[in-house]
Amino acid sequence: MKLGELIAKGNTADIYAMDDKKVVKLFKPDFPGVEAEKEASKQQFAKKCGLHVPKIFDVTIINNRQAIIMEYMNATPLGEYILGQTKTVEEIMLICVKVQQHIHQIAVKDHLIESMSEKLEYQITNNAVLNKKQKRDLLKELNKIDYTAYLCHGDFHPFNVLIDEKKDETIIIDWVDASAGDIRADVYRTYLLLSGSNQELADLYVNQYCSTSEITQDEVFQWGPIIAGARLFEVVPSENKQRLINVVNGLHR
Repeated sequence: MKLGELIAKGNTADIYAMDDKKVVKLFKPDFPGVEAEKEASKQQFAKKCGLHVPKIFDVTIINNRQAIIMEYMNATPLGEYILGQTKTVEEIMLICVKVQQHIHQIAVKDHLIESMSEKLEYQITNNAVLNKKQKRDLLKELNKIDYTAYLCHGDFHPFNVLIDEKKDETIIIDWVDASAGDIRADVYRTYLLLSGSNQELADLYVNQYCSTSEITQDEVFQWGPIIAGARLFEVVPSENKQRLINVVNGLHR
């Protein structure tokens, strides 16, 4: 299959245009063999829940690489508005917060989508960076936290929220890390992702989320060591491992 214009590049995949109605998400050559199907199934689940996400047309192999063929969305990532300063950062982050809170209202059973607790336990247990004591302590803390399972995106940030200003609609993309879990953990995960590049933006985000919801920052940050420890399992070249280890050791939020 001949690919069209390269639209976007990511850590795990690149997006190519097919025509004005479809795009191809082409995964990196060394990506695990089930990731495309895994992401597609979660995205389809999110759509069934009534969320505005791109429609999936097919999961296939293109040029010996996993690929998802999905609906083309003529929309702009909210992160582009931050970079272009065409809207205030406060406006953009509040839109993100409201979208995420809408996701977090969807109660979901673990058997319908991956369990957050099981995923975190696997990432901590099979972590090559953490020592045995760190793993034991993190798993103990994980098992202590009680929560009601709601839909969590797992990779929520301004570049995974698109806005179609003509239709006044937001679209949520990149569902591979979605799970049924604690929304407070999902909020911390977003905070952790944002703070890796912009601490002020991360602080603004968590302040806005907590001030417009019933959860507190203390409840969010109790997840810090667990989420940071699990993040160490992921292969992210741009991530600062030492900052994550500091969070695991309680040296930073």
